[in-house]
Amino acid sequence: MSRAFVNEDAGADRPDLPELPVPPGPNIVTPRGLAALHTQIAQRQADLAALKARPDRLDRLPEAAAERDLRWLEARLKAAVVIDPAQHDLSEVAFGLSVTVRGEDGRETTYEITGEDEADATRHRIAPTSPLARALLGAQVGEVVTWKRPAGAVDLTLVKIAHADP
Repeated sequence: MSRAFVNEDAGADRPDLPELPVPPGPNIVTPRGLAALHTQIAQRQADLAALKARPDRLDRLPEAAAERDLRWLEARLKAAVVIDPAQHDLSEVAFGLSVTVRGEDGRETTYEITGEDEADATRHRIAPTSPLARALLGAQVGEVVTWKRPAGAVDLTLVKIAHADP
């Protein structure tokens, strides 16, 4: 076959983007995390609709990115398992609860153990798979836990367990 009949630009109007990796297994979320997923999906759908409504659609990369993001968000929603922290008693640290600890320097910090997608270090929201959360899960008030950090281990005293703010 002659190369003259091969369309080398085929598919150029639909850029291929690598898919975002979807972690295997369930997506454990709080009710707030589930609501956030719904909000993100609605926002990304609105973004996609606005991109498709553009008069000049020569660049299809933004649309492809929005479609890819929607596939990832919908996969995370499909895998979502909601755990309501209000159902936990406050006898030990569990998913979704707020935990106040005192460091060796006497300073107190409050963390909330949330789902992977909700984790946000700036808000002290930590994923259950993080080293700090793994050290805290199952601990009770008054216990000392060791947080194994790259910079060195730190002993933390558990001061308070509470339900997180919604």
